[in-house]
Amino acid sequence: MKIIVSIKQVPDTSGKVAVNPDGTLNRASMQTITNPDDMNALEAALKVKDATGCKVIVVTMGPAPAAGMLREALAMGADEAYLVSAREFGGSDTYATSQILAAAINTIGVEKDDVVMCGRQAIDGDTAQVGPQIAEKLHLPQVTYAADIQKDGDTITVKRMLEDGYMTIKVQTPCLITCIKELNEPRYMSVGGVFEAYSKPLTTFDYNSLKDDPLIDATTIGLKGSPTNIFKSFTPPQKGAGQMLEGADKATCEKLAGILVSKHII
Repeated sequence: MKIIVSIKQVPDTSGKVAVNPDGTLNRASMQTITNPDDMNALEAALKVKDATGCKVIVVTMGPAPAAGMLREALAMGADEAYLVSAREFGGSDTYATSQILAAAINTIGVEKDDVVMCGRQAIDGDTAQVGPQIAEKLHLPQVTYAADIQKDGDTITVKRMLEDGYMTIKVQTPCLITCIKELNEPRYMSVGGVFEAYSKPLTTFDYNSLKDDPLIDATTIGLKGSPTNIFKSFTPPQKGAGQMLEGADKATCEKLAGILVSKHII
């Protein structure tokens, strides 16, 4: 059995977010991190590895520097890593990205007992589309928003978070699961893990490595193969300073009510 975890390098939005004049993110001027939800997916896979001894493989699509993120995943305990990187893949939207990642996972191979795990969504796009799209293209059953995962043989029981409660679903492997932050607390890299990370295999898939897969087509990958494009991106105007009223007497309440009426809030 193996678990393939799809992870993504994203801008660290906790710091200053830089935007180019054309409205796109200036990624070169921003620090990068591993997408938080993907860290929960990796931790879920590593917990299964701790219990069963299965193999954990991480895969990402991105530029060459994303290899550093993959080394961190290896230092946490993953066994193999794959970097999917090529100029032909640049500018891909979620549809094209899922095509490419599905082809990479196809090349790695998905067998009967295997599981594919992804984070719920990435903090740079917040679409939550890539994981489910990968499942559809690989013809795998999928369970999203996993808040708890229990594996028993070729069956996985997932506690799925909803807006107003939870749903328990049993699914057979192979399958795809997307994970949320409530699932677990990701572990840290160990000193020994950092040393071992550089002796573990890290393979790069370029365009030529994947071009024979049926999912790789010039019309469905990259910017030209992306059916959605950003028309405009901008920083919203800052809100003005709020008005503070002090006191809890009748006069203050009447003043507050008058302000709300004048603004047609009540």
